[in-house]
Amino acid sequence: MDGDKSSGAGTVRSINLSSRESTVDLTGQIHQLPCCIKYDGPCSVSHYFKPKSTGIEVDGLEVEEAYFRGRNLQGTTIPLPEGYSGFVLGKKSLGKRKASDDMSEENSSSWEMNAKFRSVTFWNHDSLPSQDDAFLRSFHWLTVAKALHQPVTAEDLESVSITQELKK
Repeated sequence: MDGDKSSGAGTVRSINLSSRESTVDLTGQIHQLPCCIKYDGPCSVSHYFKPKSTGIEVDGLEVEEAYFRGRNLQGTTIPLPEGYSGFVLGKKSLGKRKASDDMSEENSSSWEMNAKFRSVTFWNHDSLPSQDDAFLRSFHWLTVAKALHQPVTAEDLESVSITQELKK
């Protein structure tokens, strides 16, 4: 162990979601693209990526069109489900730490909200967006999770019991 004080210490994590006056609202600017971009840095995206409405509606979804590296993308903007919010998190700078501090910068993770959003635009490469898209269907899990974690009342149990009796 070579005298490493942090080797046996647990990891401390925190996420600060308190809103500040300076919190940026990115609603309408969050995009889920059908590709992987191996770059993490500044870029003038809005100069090159310019989504436009097509005037077409499919499955109740308004279709948008954009081009990325010469490839045609078709997508739609969907609001996040009621009661949910999206956040862009960034590592919180913890300032200078004392050398005698038991927790090192490496084993503590503090995050803070840099921006928030209420909608996401998802894009398809070879097809129009639809209610059958995996991305859109993934939001159905939120309804299932809520039902699974909701407390069961005595009335719920009685109702199921009566239904089972009627089926016999």
